[in-house]
Amino acid sequence: MADQPLSDVQVLDLTWYIAGPYCTKLLADYGADVIKVERPGHGDPARRLGPFLGDEPHPEKSGLFLHLNTNKRGITLDLKGDSGKKLFKKLVTGVDILVQSFSPGVMERLGLGYEALEKINPKLVMTSISNFGQTGPYRDYKASDLILYGMGGAMYDNGVPERHPLKKGETVIQFQGGNHAAAATMVALFASRLQGIGQQVDISLFQTQAGSIDRRMSYMINYQYNKEVSPRFGGQGLGIPYGTYPCKGGYFDLAGGLAFWPRVVRMLGMPELLHDPRFATGEGQARAGCREEFDAIFIPWLMQRTSRECVEAGQAAGVLCAAVSSMEDLLTDPHWRAREFWVDIEHPAAGKLTYAGASIRMETPFQIRHPAPLLGEHNEEVYGALGYTREELVKLRERGVI
Repeated sequence: MADQPLSDVQVLDLTWYIAGPYCTKLLADYGADVIKVERPGHGDPARRLGPFLGDEPHPEKSGLFLHLNTNKRGITLDLKGDSGKKLFKKLVTGVDILVQSFSPGVMERLGLGYEALEKINPKLVMTSISNFGQTGPYRDYKASDLILYGMGGAMYDNGVPERHPLKKGETVIQFQGGNHAAAATMVALFASRLQGIGQQVDISLFQTQAGSIDRRMSYMINYQYNKEVSPRFGGQGLGIPYGTYPCKGGYFDLAGGLAFWPRVVRMLGMPELLHDPRFATGEGQARAGCREEFDAIFIPWLMQRTSRECVEAGQAAGVLCAAVSSMEDLLTDPHWRAREFWVDIEHPAAGKLTYAGASIRMETPFQIRHPAPLLGEHNEEVYGALGYTREELVKLRERGVI
């Protein structure tokens, strides 16, 4: 097996749920040896979140857990007792990176804060992921994606005009926070190796999303400069056509109108619309506010074509457009298959399943080395490397340390 970019990087993973495990997954997928530490008998709470294979809840068959923990080794360890802390410190001495997602102050109360761990591993990079960061007046606040999305500003201008604001679906901020954490961790790792010093990386999920995706940065700058608050468009753009439309057997998504009006006309094969006063400004652009009149022409055109046929016509004319894909569409999409995005992984409990693979292609490739670990699967392997015998591990297990 060829070396990967991070093949010489050792990571200790003290994270759970989504943001932290996604951070360490990105490191593991490109070669880092990530050791996931879980609570004995319970494990990562994500093991109890669906979807589950066959819709039957099982700690080894959570689709979320299996996805987020591929390529990691797994051990169990209780950090509350002296024996567990001693074992943990031995693990810390041999790693480059520690990623943890406990609430702020927990690691310090355990005697395992950065200042304590730095003494036994001066080059350690410790990435701490929390809702609002390790400092500040909101440090100890509880939060969810809904809370963070609302506080981050994007929800204010998202939704239908004259109605209450709406958030994006699911756990966008959790995954984005994990992505930021992985990038920041790599920057700190470079500093550790080049300068010989470690550091703590403080990741606030609130801050990672406040000025980035979903138009936030541009809207924030607009407010700073002009004191303008962007209105809610209800999913519709200023031009026509814009948004998601039904077509034959599916849906079609596009951004047209305004300066793209000539392209839309080419897509439709209706050159007479280019200068039609109902739709055109006379300057080669489409008017706003004539959606109903245009839809009377556009919808019949769409309903005679499949989403694929609509996309082919739109792309040929240079229109920004795509089919709205179902999950089955994604799995069979020829482009994704050609780029080998989907991978099949055999798991000892869940069996053979198809997973999303690498979103980035490199000469030193993404590889599947092993599936997500069973709870405590690598205890003997990892602790044995520290010098513990099988008999000693049995005693530690009986005492609930591992």
